[in-house]
Amino acid sequence: MTITKDMSIMEVVQKYPDTIEVFMNSGMGCVGCAAAHFENIEQGALAHGIDLDGLMKGLNDVVPQA
Repeated sequence: MTITKDMSIMEVVQKYPDTIEVFMNSGMGCVGCAAAHFENIEQGALAHGIDLDGLMKGLNDVVPQA
């Protein structure tokens, strides 16, 4: 897996811009959220009541795999 749940939301968005749409479609308006600078993906998903496994699959589906 390229993206892991302990990665910072902003780190992921900056490194993989295609993930923005996945975050937005899942109900996480992370790009404009101040918390995105210090929360990891797991914390953000829990705060928004989002299925972490589904989110992780969606994020990793849009990133090129090494």
